[in-house]
Amino acid sequence: MEPRNFDGAADRPRSAGAKQTGRVLVIGPYLRARAAGADAQSESHVQRDAEARLDEAAGLARAIDLVIADAIIAPISQIRPATYIGKGKVEEIAALAKSLDVELVVMDCALAPIQQRNLEKELQAKVLDRTGLILEIFGRRAKTKEGSLQVELAHLNYQRSRLVRSWTHLERQRGGFGFMGGPGETQIEADRRLIQERITKLESELKKVQATRRLHRAGRQRVPYRVVALVGYTNAGKSTLFNRLTRADVQAADMLFATLDPTLRALNLPHGGKAMLSDTVGFISNLPTQLVAAFRATLEEVLEADVILHVRDISHEDAEAQQSDVDAVLRQLGINPDDSGRIIEVWNKIDRYDAEQREELLNIAARRPADHPAMLVSAVSGEGIDALLATIEERLAAKRTTLDLSIDAADGAGISWLHRNSEVLAKELRDGRFDMTVRVDETKRDIVMRRFDAVPQAS
Repeated sequence: MEPRNFDGAADRPRSAGAKQTGRVLVIGPYLRARAAGADAQSESHVQRDAEARLDEAAGLARAIDLVIADAIIAPISQIRPATYIGKGKVEEIAALAKSLDVELVVMDCALAPIQQRNLEKELQAKVLDRTGLILEIFGRRAKTKEGSLQVELAHLNYQRSRLVRSWTHLERQRGGFGFMGGPGETQIEADRRLIQERITKLESELKKVQATRRLHRAGRQRVPYRVVALVGYTNAGKSTLFNRLTRADVQAADMLFATLDPTLRALNLPHGGKAMLSDTVGFISNLPTQLVAAFRATLEEVLEADVILHVRDISHEDAEAQQSDVDAVLRQLGINPDDSGRIIEVWNKIDRYDAEQREELLNIAARRPADHPAMLVSAVSGEGIDALLATIEERLAAKRTTLDLSIDAADGAGISWLHRNSEVLAKELRDGRFDMTVRVDETKRDIVMRRFDAVPQAS
């Protein structure tokens, strides 16, 4: 459905159809350009096109099988404390919602609890803001126990501030008997207490998850496998690229947040080495802080990764803005997005370009600094995958030392230790000794040199 600009113009005639379950009206209450430049809340959206933002919001709604009755841009000059948008816009949207007979109005912004309550009262429909919508998607998509715990924690933290209603069961109840009892606990207070108890329990369970992940990482560090993590904007093609690189069958779909739960698979490198490839949850603009905090256990795989592939949908009209959003989340996690030694930009979906456009992209990539390359690939067709694998291997090798050594063939324990703790590049038996070339992590370099009298290869 084409988004319309709802700026006071007369609405087109409509037919009042039968009520349909899940019908939703999507509203894009975006600050006009002159106001956006002065508003701190809109700083991350200055580069974004309003129609692209609304289309993304509609895509989020469709991701949980909602039927889009209409999608409307409602430009505003300032944010109103009571309802986010002005009184006139509220009345227009209320009339439209009534004529469309919708059950839900999605506001593509972050609403304060009082703003959400006031809008529900005025629009006579359930109102969901961007944060709530993303939480709904995550709630449906999380399949593992860990993912479900993280989503529930984020949802409870979000819901705790929204226990604001006018129903009679939330009125204050008296404690004790007759008139002597003092005021008791309100229903809201009781609900908040129960939510807080559940949050505390979830946080405790997630600490166990983090401890388990630390054990798994420690186990991986005892073997020569390094970790490569995929990050990127949702629907940039991370899972498709993951499947292409590892020949796995992770769900991949042209849909926002198609996959949530982290996945690890072995990645075979061109010269026989191996690494572990991690697929993580996609990022999005205005990613709720509750989710960044709740999914920290999952995102620790990114924090610990030796190489990070920033997968970009280079064919998207808002590709530059999406890159800024991903960079912002990486900074939240304590990762420098400009760390060229660790992060590789992957320009995905080049199959959507014709030959002339592809040549232009290659020229743009060629003009980038040597320490900030851009790898052009198509996860669908496989174009550029070999070059990407070679670059990954080169980056991983740069963080490791290559050593030459000679070891007695009878030293089975030593040979076994080398196979477990290093990457054996060459091994040849000569006169009862194995001449070996191994590549080791810097943490084990000194151990190998002392134990086996190894010599670093000349660079």
